[in-house]
Amino acid sequence: MKILCVLGKYQYGDPDRGLGTEYAAFIPALKNLGHEVVHFESWDRNLYPDFARLNKALLLTVKKETPDVLFTVQMHYEIWIETLKIIKDSGICATVSWTTDDSWKYREVSRFIGGSYHAMTTTYPDKVMCYKRDGIHNILFTHWAAASDTLAEPLKSEDCKYKVSFVGAAHGNRTKRIEYLKKNGIEVDCFGFGWPAGSIPAHDIPVVMRNSIISLNFSNSKGENQLKARTFEVPGAGGFLLTEYANGLEDYYLEGQEIEVFHDDAELVDKIIYYLKNPGKRDEIATKGYEKTRYRHTYENRMKDILSFTMECKEKWNGKKQNFSEASLDDAIQAHEPGRVLNLIKKILVFFGVFIFGKKRGPRAARRLVFELSWRFCSKKAFSASGWPGRMFPEQ
Repeated sequence: MKILCVLGKYQYGDPDRGLGTEYAAFIPALKNLGHEVVHFESWDRNLYPDFARLNKALLLTVKKETPDVLFTVQMHYEIWIETLKIIKDSGICATVSWTTDDSWKYREVSRFIGGSYHAMTTTYPDKVMCYKRDGIHNILFTHWAAASDTLAEPLKSEDCKYKVSFVGAAHGNRTKRIEYLKKNGIEVDCFGFGWPAGSIPAHDIPVVMRNSIISLNFSNSKGENQLKARTFEVPGAGGFLLTEYANGLEDYYLEGQEIEVFHDDAELVDKIIYYLKNPGKRDEIATKGYEKTRYRHTYENRMKDILSFTMECKEKWNGKKQNFSEASLDDAIQAHEPGRVLNLIKKILVFFGVFIFGKKRGPRAARRLVFELSWRFCSKKAFSASGWPGRMFPEQ
C-alpha cells in the first residue's frame, strides 16, 4: 500500500529539537512492512505562510499521490476538519490519526477531530470509553514501541560508558529532579534540548541508552504520568530502564524483572544506588527487557494493527461519497481570512502578552489564550478554517 504520512520531521517542527519520534519511528516501520511511504511536512511553519496554503497543498498531494492510507499526527488545528472531510468523503483513501498525550489532549483536541477520520488511535486505555461516549466508535487502543533499527543486545555493566544517563528535554520539573540526585551524590549525564550538553542526533540516542548502566525516564508531563515512547526505546536499545511509574506500565513489562520502577525521588535514589552496586542483577533485567521488546513491542507490530483497523473502519463507513476536488476548499479558504477585527484583537493581545511575558513568550501566550477560549466555547469550530487560533496566529 501507499501511505501518506502527514506529520512533522522534527519535534514541534523545530530542527533544533532533533527528529520527532513519530517521523523517526513510523516511517521506517511502514517501509519495513513493504509499504510505499510519502511524507507531507505539516509542523514546520516556515514552509507555509498560513494554514490555508498548508491545507491546499495537502489536498493537492492527496490528488497527486492517491494514497491507500492517509496517516496523520496532528499538533492541534493545522489540518482543517473541512480538508479531512473532503478527503474522507472522496473515498480515495482510508484516514487515520495517531493521537499523542490524550491524558489532556483528548479534551482539547482529539474529541473534536475524531469524527473527521475513518479511524483514531489512543495510547490511553481509559480514553477509549471517552471516545465512544462522544460518538467516536472508530477508536483503537495502541501504544508507543521501539524502532527495530535501534534494537541491540545489552552490554554488561562493566562495559558501559555512563553510570546514569537521561535523554530528554529539560522541561517540567526534570531539572529539579536531576539537581536532587546530584545533592544525593548521583551524577547524571543529561542529553537533550535545554541541558548544557544540548541535543544529540537521533541515531546517537540508543547508543547512549545502551552504554548506560542505568537509563532514567521521567513519566510526568501535563496532567497525569504518561507511558511514553522512552519506556520501550530504552530496553529495545539494550539499556536498563529505571522509569517513573505510569498507569498501565505493568501491562507491558514486569517490574523488577524486565525493567525497574520508582514512585518518588527517595525511591529513585535508593534504586540507583542498589543497581550500581549490583551489576549482575542489572544485567539480568536489561537482557529480559530487551527480549520482551524485540518480540512484542516494535513499531512494525503496532503499524500492522493500526493499518488493519483503519482499513476495516473504512469498509464499515457508510457515508456518502463526494467527488474530490481541491476547489471544494475554496469556501473554507475564504472563511480563513482574518479580517481587520481579528487582526486588531491579535495586536491588542500580543501587546499585553509581550508586556507581561516578554517578546519571546508574549505572542505564544496570546495564541494560547485564544486557543483555550476557542475549544472551550467554540468546540469543533476551533479546528475548522474559520477557527480563530489558526486565522490569528498562522505563524505559530
